[in-house]
Amino acid sequence: MAEIFLNLATAFGLSASAGLNAYIPLLVIALVDRLTDGLIDLQGSWVWLSNWWVIGVLAFLLLVEILADKIPAVDTINDVIQTVVRPAAGAILFAATTRAIQLHPVIAAICGVIIAGGVHAVKATGRPAITATTAGVANPVISVMEDVTSTIVSVISVVAPYLILGLFIFLASILALVMLRRKRRRSL
Repeated sequence: MAEIFLNLATAFGLSASAGLNAYIPLLVIALVDRLTDGLIDLQGSWVWLSNWWVIGVLAFLLLVEILADKIPAVDTINDVIQTVVRPAAGAILFAATTRAIQLHPVIAAICGVIIAGGVHAVKATGRPAITATTAGVANPVISVMEDVTSTIVSVISVVAPYLILGLFIFLASILALVMLRRKRRRSL
């Protein structure tokens, strides 16, 4: 039972990370599968992710996204393009990392799309406000913070998924408290 929860925590963390940057978590699982023994074990139809050619393409796409996301006008165009790419990456990550617990691949893909798509939606709606209030000056700083967050969450999801589970419970508790306070204020 614990293995199922840890597997789901890994999948959740990687998919959420893909909502910030599609290529970082894909590269993390590809490299971890390729360079370690058993930390991530891509199986069956997901083995291609750790092929050196795929790793090279992912590294190139990561470089393009990192550069595009730092330029104020280009980052908006990049976010539009990534509206398809990031949820797709989330679907791949969730399905690839839950294969061991035999979660149906369609259900896994849907979960990944929802998680990565939700994180991306928050990012994509917040970025124009940041651009408008700072005249684009803060965009590179925010983008670097997103990339660092994506990297940290991806690595923690693989190495210590129980921390992701704890973080999720913590964030859900905060959200519940905020919603409860709003409800109380409305009733007064």
